[in-house]
Amino acid sequence: MSLGSGRLQFSSDEIRDLLVAWAALGLAFAIFFEGGGTRFVAALSGGTAVVLIVVSLLTAGVGFLLHELGHKVTAVRYGQIAEFRADYGMLFLAVVSATIGFLFAAPGAVHHQGRLTERQHGLIALAGPVVNLVLSVIFFPLWIVGIVAGLDLLTLIGGRGLAINLFLAGFNMIPFGPLDGKTVLSWSKPVFAVTFVVSVGLAVLVVFVFGIGF
Repeated sequence: MSLGSGRLQFSSDEIRDLLVAWAALGLAFAIFFEGGGTRFVAALSGGTAVVLIVVSLLTAGVGFLLHELGHKVTAVRYGQIAEFRADYGMLFLAVVSATIGFLFAAPGAVHHQGRLTERQHGLIALAGPVVNLVLSVIFFPLWIVGIVAGLDLLTLIGGRGLAINLFLAGFNMIPFGPLDGKTVLSWSKPVFAVTFVVSVGLAVLVVFVFGIGF
């Protein structure tokens, strides 16, 4: 486990779990975006599956894992013992569900221990969605450059990275169950309101109105 001394450390078990979760999510999202298992098998025979997986690793995989690392970094900053643990059953479910055209992804979570104020607890929860919003800002110019330069692969990476990270931010800000939004709302209604409106509003606009990345 990481020591609660303010230093960011990773155990061998945590590194393993991060890599397994990243790989499984990359595969699951590649299958899902290709339209399910049958079409992905066709992509395998056609030689495009590797590209699909790499795009998913760079967009969905990075978005999910940096979201979790955002929680970890913030928790360690507040002196917590914090470590990511993959949920292997849920990762398996993500891959299986993707083959039938429905994706349910819950790769794991950062578990932390130690005394926290309500504000610190809220900021740890907020860190994940904020990381996704920052990533969306990074992916947006890549999407623009790809369109302007006529680079289809860059357009795909930029657009998909933008859409997925906005969706992750918006979804996780829903104030329900174990999602981050519930913890943020309990800490600060104004902070919740601003983050929720921005993330959900942009996600709806990009994903459902313009269909970017899909």
